[in-house]
Amino acid sequence: MSLSLAQLRQHLAGDVLKPVYFLAGEEHLLLIEAADALRARARELGYLEREVLDAESGFDWDDLARAASGMSLFASRKLIDLRVPTGKPNKDGAAAIIEYCGRPPPDTVLLITSTQWSKQHHAAWVDTVESVGVFVPLPPLRPEDLPAWIGQRMASRGIKAGRDAIDLLAERVEGNLLAAAQEVDKLALLAGDRLLDAATLEDLVADSARYDAFKLTDAALGGDAARALRIAAGLRAEGEQVPGLMGLLLYQLQIMVRLAAAPNPAQAFRAERIYPAREAVYRKALQRGNLSHWEQCLAQAAQIDRISKGRGAGDAWVELERLLAAMALPRSSHLLAAIT
Repeated sequence: MSLSLAQLRQHLAGDVLKPVYFLAGEEHLLLIEAADALRARARELGYLEREVLDAESGFDWDDLARAASGMSLFASRKLIDLRVPTGKPNKDGAAAIIEYCGRPPPDTVLLITSTQWSKQHHAAWVDTVESVGVFVPLPPLRPEDLPAWIGQRMASRGIKAGRDAIDLLAERVEGNLLAAAQEVDKLALLAGDRLLDAATLEDLVADSARYDAFKLTDAALGGDAARALRIAAGLRAEGEQVPGLMGLLLYQLQIMVRLAAAPNPAQAFRAERIYPAREAVYRKALQRGNLSHWEQCLAQAAQIDRISKGRGAGDAWVELERLLAAMALPRSSHLLAAIT
């Protein structure tokens, strides 16, 4: 069956999980939080063992069958966390998922997540997942729905805010849910019990505007390498870790790759739901680097993400600084060769 995000939340309130779940969407925050909610509910229901499978290039799809058949010495229930970033498993992958769904093992939940999704991705293996489990497509939030989303998130964190304050924050974050979520979390610490109006919110956001990941990516995409490196140094001094920065960087670089590859830039900006106020940042970045450059930056960001999580060799902070310099100054992209 296919469920919306709201329906998934209701479904997870029950005491029984389906054998397979597929969560897919390019809005990373929605995907991450939906997957985290499913994992948390699984733990509550006794699925204490978790095995992560990254279906990247060269992945052995027999590992899925082995994970399904492997017996745990420590838990009676198991969650298999299968990540298919492109949303398009190859022929072997599609066959492996269909075979799994044909005979799902008892006391096991398979969670499949994808950070790329559109109607063109739909295939027979997705229909098979829906026949035995749950498919949750997570489309990007429409601009007109952003204020309601921010209002609900504020309320969930005990923030009292007027409509003018909510509209102001929606305008400020310009459609970026990660930025909105970060600002709401800051406000939860700063607002107290007072009712926020637009003026108060503006003061609080300004007062709390230290170095953050959004300024980091904006500086790099805007061509200001010196500022990007200063922000990175500030984040590091404040105790920020590289894994916490890579989600937004990867998200922004994926957008750059799609924009650079698009035959019709104006149509691409609409498809990406980029607010007019932010178009200038992306347009300047596109003028500085071609598709090959942004593909290289994206590949290196993925490598840095692996290094930061202990899956590769190198100093993640040093490699991040090289990437930021290359994003801001494409002529410096030879620096990326050091981590290829």
